[in-house]
Amino acid sequence: MISLESIRIFLRSAETGSFSAAGRSLRLSPSVVSYRIQTLEEHLGCLLLTRTTRRMSLTEAGRIFYDRCLDITAAVEQAEKSVETAGAVPRGVLKVTAPLGLGRRVVAPLVPRFRDRHGETDVRLRLSEHLLDLVQEAVDVAIRLSQMRDSTFTLRKVAEIERVLCAAPAYLAEHPAPAEPADLLQHDCLLLRYPGAEQFRWTLVDGQETVTLPVSGHIDADDGDTLTAWALAGEGIVLKPLFEVAAHLAEGRLVPVLEHTPPTSVTLGLLYPSRKMLSARTKTFVDMTHEALRQHVSEQLALVGRRAV
Repeated sequence: MISLESIRIFLRSAETGSFSAAGRSLRLSPSVVSYRIQTLEEHLGCLLLTRTTRRMSLTEAGRIFYDRCLDITAAVEQAEKSVETAGAVPRGVLKVTAPLGLGRRVVAPLVPRFRDRHGETDVRLRLSEHLLDLVQEAVDVAIRLSQMRDSTFTLRKVAEIERVLCAAPAYLAEHPAPAEPADLLQHDCLLLRYPGAEQFRWTLVDGQETVTLPVSGHIDADDGDTLTAWALAGEGIVLKPLFEVAAHLAEGRLVPVLEHTPPTSVTLGLLYPSRKMLSARTKTFVDMTHEALRQHVSEQLALVGRRAV
């Protein structure tokens, strides 16, 4: 008889493409993962995964078995969720990821409140500007401020987020404000940079078209709050979600530039696995966080006379 644990190890190995990555997400050693897959293959009498020095891939038999295993685990998870939901008591471990700034200001203060109400839960919060692989990292809820691309996850949208280019008056006193998008190429642009980041190319809306510019600057960071601090200190032009710099704009510490060709907007929302029935802990946390994020964005936008949409 094949155990459910072996099936889950096989699914994660196929999804991540390596025993090491599967082991990290399941908190198992690569050797244990390898042994369980080998035992599974011996039981079935066929090869499920082809191994190379760089990556694994499913064999034809592996693809058939993978599809059936998805049905099995989905049925088991739905049965578990049915029992948990019937009791309506959030319990268990919840893994959450969020951007650094928004995570510090909104999500982190929310976690103790969530735990106070639901003491049978444990929360693992990971703050990073990097977009984690939600499957590989086994994330339950991801707060994202980006152009959403995780089609295998359900999106609960908070708002479409307008973004703005801005700089400190001190910087603009020494560097003439850009009149056209191409002028940004002559300016110090403060960039959010990390492995895989796309923020070093700024896309602006010019009428019915968009223009993408390979901007550059003398300093960059992997933390959005650091970029804001540098902009306030007069180090360059920064691209930020409007709500994150609304207070600085309202008080004149930052000044918008190129308002006639603004950056493209992004979506603020919560991503979670696409399942027919969410666990009580996930649903409760998503509801609570959605409300808190919506309130935070609305309060900040009100400072500059804007509304969340």
